[in-house]
Amino acid sequence: MRIKQATDRHIRLRHAAYVAAGSLLILLAASACGSDSSPRGGNQVSPESTSPAPTRSADPTPEASTAAQPEPQFTNFDPAKFSQSTNIDNEWYPLQPGTKWVYDGYTTERRKQVPHRVQVTVTDLTKEILGVRTVVAYIEDFAEGELVEKELSFFAQDDDGNVWYFGEHPEEYKAGEFVEAPTWIAGIQNAKPGIQMWADPEPGIPSYYQGWGPAVEWSDYAQVDQLGQQTCVPVTCYDNVLVLAESSLDEENVYQIKYYARAAGEVRVGWKGPDSTAEELQLVERSELAPDALAAVRTDALALEAHAYQISTEVYAKTAPAQ
Repeated sequence: MRIKQATDRHIRLRHAAYVAAGSLLILLAASACGSDSSPRGGNQVSPESTSPAPTRSADPTPEASTAAQPEPQFTNFDPAKFSQSTNIDNEWYPLQPGTKWVYDGYTTERRKQVPHRVQVTVTDLTKEILGVRTVVAYIEDFAEGELVEKELSFFAQDDDGNVWYFGEHPEEYKAGEFVEAPTWIAGIQNAKPGIQMWADPEPGIPSYYQGWGPAVEWSDYAQVDQLGQQTCVPVTCYDNVLVLAESSLDEENVYQIKYYARAAGEVRVGWKGPDSTAEELQLVERSELAPDALAAVRTDALALEAHAYQISTEVYAKTAPAQ
């Protein structure tokens, strides 16, 4: 679930008028061969294959981070290693068709807490990207009850159990009117897929790119911060929680902290750092949709894709239709 990007974009959208008025805000940014020692046996490389691979060393946790982090790395992508790519049963990031997550919380805008809700549904649609069939997720983002973004996101699981992120088509809205769609899809305009979740995430894994969309300045990366934590949200309390710290290249010592529970997926979002757009979200609902409800989401997702083909002629229009 790409909560970070959705949040960042709707904050940027809502603050456009404030920028014109002189307000200053810190905004969160919402393959090739290389070294041969990735956590799951894949090679990790820098975003540009012509550059030398950065030094591979464990990153400090967000709490201890006071200096610049080592450059994140990409994991070598091999489309031949996705024999059952749409069966995403990673224990930390399960994406089964019909599963819906609802998150409630707030974002901080101009020192004011703004109610924020994100709804994520795994559709029964798939889409081929870079020769890999991906699962299509449909995401809706609300600020103060107003729909500010709809998004299609694309995931696949490799044969080692790692979940990859292949891109997104987010449409931003203001007062119900379409504004823009900063789309990136792996394989188009130098975009690359990245690891969304390792099969065996462990502290000490070098920070890694979750994708790479240079045309829209999408450069999110993550590092494993903690394992074995406990957290409670309105749904229930979870033990043995995995904590990831996410950031992007245009941020310094600012992290979105994400909590994952086995078999449940993402259950909480927090933040760390001097960030004026701080966000807190908690899982308030996790459900399995009935067939008619899933069919309704599929219809919405296909409608969003149809619009994507019309407005994203340089990116989305170059992809095969979802099925």
